[in-house]
Amino acid sequence: MAGGGDHALPPGTAKPQRFLPKLHYELLVCGLRGHELLGADVAEVRESDALIVREQDGLRWYRCLRCDSWLPLPAPGRPSRRYMPAREQIQLPLRGKPLRDKIILRLIAVDRAIHFLVLALLALAVFLIAAHEQELRQRFYRLLADIQGGVGGGPLESTHTGLVGDLDRLFSLDRGTLHLVGAGLIGYALLEGAEAVGLWFQRRWAEYLTFVATTLLVPLEVYELTVRVSWFKLAALIVNVAIVLYLLLAKRLFGLRGGGALERAERERDIGWPALERGTPSYPW
Repeated sequence: MAGGGDHALPPGTAKPQRFLPKLHYELLVCGLRGHELLGADVAEVRESDALIVREQDGLRWYRCLRCDSWLPLPAPGRPSRRYMPAREQIQLPLRGKPLRDKIILRLIAVDRAIHFLVLALLALAVFLIAAHEQELRQRFYRLLADIQGGVGGGPLESTHTGLVGDLDRLFSLDRGTLHLVGAGLIGYALLEGAEAVGLWFQRRWAEYLTFVATTLLVPLEVYELTVRVSWFKLAALIVNVAIVLYLLLAKRLFGLRGGGALERAERERDIGWPALERGTPSYPW
């Protein structure tokens, strides 16, 4: 249902201007949750409703308020209202940049929520170890000696790598140090939890907090890769670098690329009734 004129092209109708096609989040969300249609329960369609509902050849054409698709449906057999509600009473769904930012920020929030859970469980484990330090240390080394004796039949190794080495270093710490480690893990978990909550509700302070925390973590991840390379560490580094670049460039932090004022202007451009009017076919029906 594309029209002429200088209005913005609906999602999915413009040819890509680069090698990779542009991802239209409106089409993605509508594919997952269905179209946002309005007026399917009204008895009469007025000329003032042509922005979102039109009648032609015995059919009504309903415009998706999110992705701009026009869908033909028969008029309702038992309408619940006579006319379309006023614009002030209609809550439009997100589209354009606000919808993209909401999806990406919530994906980052889910990642941070997973970090929060893992760190909280690790902190709990450390405190449990500190509470039963002597007993758990004896059991660990007894089990390690039994495994090495049964497999190799030789003397007990003094150096270990991987998970066994991490546990060896953990059980070598005294109770006070374990409490400090647990407190550090709790603090880190709370930081990740604050990022998750703030990003889920798209708070600007959470974007800055996530940028700073993630940027400080990247050098440590690079160092870890120089010590021992793994696909998990490499994937974590790539994800964190992508998050940093997205927050810095797309969200225009620290005044970059016009800063928050231009970011808000872009968001306002893609929401509300003016955005729908710009993408409306200009020819008469």
